[in-house]
Amino acid sequence: MFIAHLPAGYLSAHYLHPRFAATGVARKLFVWAALIGSVAPDLDLFYFYLVDHRRTPHHLYWPHFPLVWALALAACGMWLYLARRKAPAALAMVFCIGAAGHILLDSIVGEIYWRAPFAWEPTALFSVPSLYHPWWLNFFLHWSFAFEIALLAWALALARTTRKRL
Repeated sequence: MFIAHLPAGYLSAHYLHPRFAATGVARKLFVWAALIGSVAPDLDLFYFYLVDHRRTPHHLYWPHFPLVWALALAACGMWLYLARRKAPAALAMVFCIGAAGHILLDSIVGEIYWRAPFAWEPTALFSVPSLYHPWWLNFFLHWSFAFEIALLAWALALARTTRKRL
């Protein structure tokens, strides 16, 4: 996925905020937490390019392990349940939801190691054939990019109608 992570984070924040409204978190802050979470797993790209020099596929780094975000979500859920001040826990929860959504989106055409660190078999719902150069053209010309554009259009339309109501 190239452009779908931020729109998906925005969409999840928009639809989840009413469920977390009792925590007292402002909508704008809630959206920002989801947006940052939705791109957080890809922060490993800094390591990938600057330290590892592209030797290891970045989906093999721990921020792309589903177990990491499942445990983080469980911890945030427990924190939200037990906390007296719910707002910080709600922000952490939506951050982790955004990150988990990132992993789900990457699973469509990107190889995610769903059983890492216990097994190292990559899983993707669909594969993108390597037909074009440079490599990223394969993704932009694949049908899955239309799905990304649809998510972007949905998020933009929702943002526009929400802004008019405020």
